[in-house]
Amino acid sequence: MKRTTLTSIALTGVLAVGAAFAGGHEKPFGGDDSVSYSRDLWRAMTRAGLAGWDAYQAVPYEGQHPHGAVLQTLEGKLTVKGHTGAVIVKRNYGGDGVSTSKVANNPDKWLQAVTVMFRRESGYDSDNNNWFWVKYKPDGSLHTNPKGMKLAGRVAKGKSKGCIACHQGAPGGDYVFNNNRY
Repeated sequence: MKRTTLTSIALTGVLAVGAAFAGGHEKPFGGDDSVSYSRDLWRAMTRAGLAGWDAYQAVPYEGQHPHGAVLQTLEGKLTVKGHTGAVIVKRNYGGDGVSTSKVANNPDKWLQAVTVMFRRESGYDSDNNNWFWVKYKPDGSLHTNPKGMKLAGRVAKGKSKGCIACHQGAPGGDYVFNNNRY
């Protein structure tokens, strides 16, 4: 008969947890899977003309922190890796002297980031309506937080600040502030 002790139970639990992380479970954000998916998303946005769309199509409006002093928003449907989902692309502008008219006349000069919400497949993050969050630099590379984590995936899930925490407060429960469609 095999004898089980609390030590062996605890060790088995530690090994199981270690194996789960080694087995590819994703970090809340910034992990290899999220970074890879963010690249696929950028490529799909570029093919669809969303990453660097003609900024003259969307009217600039006054924004607020953390996105930028001036914003432009475009939304629609996008297919990434065979899944079609809602996408919201927000171009974030800033800099000394930025204004809606200056952005309208020369958007590339003022662009600081492109933030995106993409509705992934069911089960990706059911707790948060399956939204994938990402903050790109104008060239398509990823922004990082102060700790150096890449801003892609379930950004700051479970934290009191960040994409998910802020957007959970959107009316209608769809995580989108300007409408109630998702």
